Amino acid sequence: MVCTLNNNKLTTVKKALEVLGKKNFVFIMHNGSFPAVASENTGFGTINSETGHKFIDYASGLFDAIQMGPAGKTKSSDSSPYTGTIFSNNPLFIDLKQLTTPKWGKILSVETYNDIVENNPNKGKNRTSYSYITKKQAQALSEAYSNFIKLNDKKLMAEFDVYKNENDSWLDKDSLYEALAIEHGTDFWPNWKSSVDKNLFNPKSIEEKIEYAKRIEEISKKYSREIDEYKFIQYILNKQSVETKKYADSKGVKMIADRQVAFSDRDCWAYQSLFLEGWCLGCPPDYFSKDGQAWGFPVINPEKLYNSDGTLGEAGILMKNLFKKMFRENPGGVRIDHIVGLIDPWVYKSGKKPMPEQGAGRLYSSPEHPELHKYAIARVEDLDMTLTADKEKRVKSLSEEQIKLYGRLIEKIVIAAAEEEGLTKDAIVCEDLGTLTNPVAAVMKQYDLLGMRLTQFTVPTEEADPYRCKNITERCWAMVGTHDNQPVTIWAKSMINTHEGYLHVKNLVDDLFAEVQNKDEIIVKMTNDKEFLRETKLVELFACKAENIQIFFTDYFQMSQTYNTPGTSGDKNWSLRLPENFEEMEPINLPLLLKKAIIARGREFANANKKMIEELDEII
Repeated sequence: MVCTLNNNKLTTVKKALEVLGKKNFVFIMHNGSFPAVASENTGFGTINSETGHKFIDYASGLFDAIQMGPAGKTKSSDSSPYTGTIFSNNPLFIDLKQLTTPKWGKILSVETYNDIVENNPNKGKNRTSYSYITKKQAQALSEAYSNFIKLNDKKLMAEFDVYKNENDSWLDKDSLYEALAIEHGTDFWPNWKSSVDKNLFNPKSIEEKIEYAKRIEEISKKYSREIDEYKFIQYILNKQSVETKKYADSKGVKMIADRQVAFSDRDCWAYQSLFLEGWCLGCPPDYFSKDGQAWGFPVINPEKLYNSDGTLGEAGILMKNLFKKMFRENPGGVRIDHIVGLIDPWVYKSGKKPMPEQGAGRLYSSPEHPELHKYAIARVEDLDMTLTADKEKRVKSLSEEQIKLYGRLIEKIVIAAAEEEGLTKDAIVCEDLGTLTNPVAAVMKQYDLLGMRLTQFTVPTEEADPYRCKNITERCWAMVGTHDNQPVTIWAKSMINTHEGYLHVKNLVDDLFAEVQNKDEIIVKMTNDKEFLRETKLVELFACKAENIQIFFTDYFQMSQTYNTPGTSGDKNWSLRLPENFEEMEPINLPLLLKKAIIARGREFANANKKMIEELDEII
């Protein structure tokens, strides 16, 4: 399997996936990680490039979809895609090379493009050059805009006007922020000196509303070119993205979007009247952080989500419009990062740590809290008061009515948005890893939502652990690891000759080799052989009953580099890319893994699928 599977082999592999009950096999890779040939490596990947389309060709026939990372515009000082804008998309995803062609009227000079490629500091490396390309991309797109205006192509101009009119509800605010960032010399609005500029969309009186409207008009005139340029950049990206999705669709590959729980600085400024003042969204103390994770993200004000009659309030309409846009643009579905943040969010006071001792709590599950009690759905009598506020099982009982209240954002906004765009709730991929409170579990069950089962997170000492192979059910998405995990190659190496590794091995043998006679020999071998352990961990993924399988690019291509390490910062995070010679790389041996997965299901299942095993043997 050094190169792409041919059609006959692909047919066999797809048949084997069907035999194992798999409905979807999805590849995960964030946009910046897409490869580029040396002559087109600007320092950042994009699926909109020629090499990006080449990868779609590679995935075609095997993968049903490609799950991307969040698509929002990120800050020059922070490369994390999980802090991007909710409406504007990331200009770094624009394929600059296209702008040098006649199709775009050659609005970008070949000289500028070649200079960017030639001076890429990570030329020849499978790493992004985030700081470099953020600056260079902006300069190149500014040149392209100037030439676009000079070119005055009637067709493109007309398209641009239509795009601006159709997206003015969010595009006007986002582009105005760009102008104000120039005005104040920083794109971090809390540092702006003008209180008026900080609150242009947050007036407290009729007088302020009139004053702020005049200021908006003043800034719009002063920076009309910069505002229009911002909109033009979004137009280019939208046009390229639509074309890419049409191409992928022609190849039988859909796109799955990723909705982060965060709001960017730009969004906080534009919609600050909809957020809960003085509170931030985060995570309680957990596996990754003993003090909790202080994300600093704003919290939607529950009182702005719905009107008294149950209809959507201003914040609810904003959220629904966001999800409608995502489902419309990504018919493969939307992954919702940290679904807990929509159902039972953990909030903490600004300036404090996200710990119960410092006043943090669950927004809808803290009836005893002096400030949060007014938002509580759970009552004091529903709580196990022997447990602290951060414990998953603290809410011990819920009525059907309470479950509906916890789930109404999911029902009225997320599911409703999917259905209005012609999709079903199965197009919603719920990241429910880690902390899963009883209210979240109840909502997931009530609406039959598809959550995640991450096999690398298995706690080997817990017999009923939901991430263990034998406990994974059909209605979910299963994977070995996400963007926040070590690749399975590194995980397996870390487990060799350790007690924890032995516990994992014992479970794997019990679940996948239940009927063999030489279990002890297999345990000894797997405890000492990292390749055997890695392979078996991948067999587990396909042997489990999950109908939907995802695999991160580092695991599929057997890479030994980590994409992101939670709780750390630095250039290594979010920068790993698939090398340009990806077609020559050796991916996981799918025919072998699928054969072993069928055998692992037991003698009766294997005998019933003997012909399938023989067909796989022929291509191994």
